[in-house]
Amino acid sequence: MTDPNKRAAAVPGWKKLLSRSFSSPQELAPHFDLDKTALQKVTARYPMRINPYYFSLIKTPGDPLYKQAVPDAREIEDPAGEEDPLGEEALSPCPGLTHKYPDRVLLLVSNQCAMYCRFCNRKRKVGRPGLVDRKTIRAGLAYIRGHKEIRDVLLSGGDPLLLSDPELHALLTELRAIAHVAVVRIGSRVPCTLPQRITPALVRVLKAFHPLYLNTQFNHPSEITPQAAAACGRLADAGIGLGCQTVLLKGINDDSSVMFALMEKLIEIRVRPYYLFQADLARGTAHFWTPVATGLKIMRRLQGRLSGLCLPHYVIDLPGGGGKVPLLPSYLRQTKKGVTFINYLGREYTYPVELLEGLGEEGL
Repeated sequence: MTDPNKRAAAVPGWKKLLSRSFSSPQELAPHFDLDKTALQKVTARYPMRINPYYFSLIKTPGDPLYKQAVPDAREIEDPAGEEDPLGEEALSPCPGLTHKYPDRVLLLVSNQCAMYCRFCNRKRKVGRPGLVDRKTIRAGLAYIRGHKEIRDVLLSGGDPLLLSDPELHALLTELRAIAHVAVVRIGSRVPCTLPQRITPALVRVLKAFHPLYLNTQFNHPSEITPQAAAACGRLADAGIGLGCQTVLLKGINDDSSVMFALMEKLIEIRVRPYYLFQADLARGTAHFWTPVATGLKIMRRLQGRLSGLCLPHYVIDLPGGGGKVPLLPSYLRQTKKGVTFINYLGREYTYPVELLEGLGEEGL
């Protein structure tokens, strides 16, 4: 008979952490002053999970990490937004797969996350049974095999890295056996929310399937801890390209000084700022939404004060499945002499008039 102590020791540390997650307002009540009855109604609709690691980063009630993790009654009180803000269901030829762009697809491979972000655009699905199973994954892989125009596959969920190492190895092996799939990407927040998951064993699995890219999400400088830095370092050392898809969130990072610090810290841990997303218009998340003007103001403040390596693309993922469009502050000004450019300090500079013809036609 197996020694129970040895059996317990065989459980990976990240799984132990995950098993001790807070999953109800009652469990949080000893730590925070909460309306347990009101929040129980929220979690009955939108599940809650805060693992001990991420919980340890929350300093005070209402701080930027608290707002991302702890349920809010407004999630069910405010009717604004859509259940499926990006129109994924209409773009799903089979359950769990979204084919929005000609050459790439998004495949859901997990319904679990290490921490359920309260602003998630898949609040309607994540943390619930039935989102993903072996049948949906098999159907998605069959669809990819049958469509040779697909060269890029993004694994998402939930969080793909909550699959076990053997499950990930099997999945990536199947994808790499499809000749026309050139690039595999993983969307995962665990380098931020549960960096203990990025074990040497996991990295060995991922390293075997290059070219492989991982886009994660840090939304506040306080999330960049020594543990998170070490996790990203292990991935980077394995040659895995790392990008960050930050979400612009009211009361969390809608401030240029906060965003400045975040982008600088990301580069220090070898994560390239990739996107700054305008928050998706998911139902239950309206209290996180910011005006587009706020994002443009932040980008204007970052431009010239950070190197291009640190600057993300500010984008809106359009409602209804319209795809991503980039947004930039205007650096052009119409004057009596024609068009001039404005630099990051607000100074005007001229440019040859003949080279500015057709700007209107190009939508600039």
